[in-house]
Order: sequence, then C-alpha cells, then structure tokens
Amino acid sequence: MLKDISRVKKLKNLRIRKRLRMRIRGTAERPRVHVFKSNKYVYVQAVDDDAGRVLAAAATLETTFKEKNPKTKNKDACRELGALMAERLKAKQVAKVVFDRGVSPYHGRIKVLAEALRQAGLVF
Repeated sequence: MLKDISRVKKLKNLRIRKRLRMRIRGTAERPRVHVFKSNKYVYVQAVDDDAGRVLAAAATLETTFKEKNPKTKNKDACRELGALMAERLKAKQVAKVVFDRGVSPYHGRIKVLAEALRQAGLVF
C-alpha cells in the first residue's frame, strides 16, 4: 500500500513539473531560477535552458550558510538564501530572471525566497 502512495505522489509531481516547464523557459539573458525543497534543506539554482547549464546555485546545505543560520528550514533561512542567490546572480551581471517554484505551491518559504530575490533587485 505504501508503494502505491509514493508512486501516486511521484506521478503527481511529474505532472505538475511537466505542466510548469511547458510554460517556463530560461535563457542566457533571463535564466530560470528553480527552487527545490527537501525535508531538511532548500536549494536554488539559476539555469540557462538553451545551453543546458547552471549559471549559479545556492543552498542552505552550504557550510558558509550554516555558520550564519543553524536552522535551515525556516522562513528566515529562505530569506537569507534569496539574498545570497541574488548576490551571486548580480556578480554574473544577471538582472532579470524567470521564477520556477517547482512542484511546491507559491506560499510560505517559497514566497519568502521569491520576495527576497525581488528586494535584492532581481526582476521577475
């Protein structure tokens, strides 16, 4: 029974991801900022889909991030992660991005991260 539940959840997430990716595409001028939440950490990466490469990445898993914030799952950590990601994108001269929330709904930690990216000066 447990295998069925996890299989259904995996298929549901694949459907959501496919539907979002049909509409969202990143380029070199406007990379796609993808957010992934695991049970412990939050990962963010800027992807150029045309070239198929990652331009910048940040995660609450990094040791430099953990030194500042011992907690890696709360909204404050996501706020700082958004500021860190925006700083790394600014260093690459990227000002406009496309936000990809992944399979997570746009509220809570995902929304706080997006607002932190906007406050740091990224346009999306």
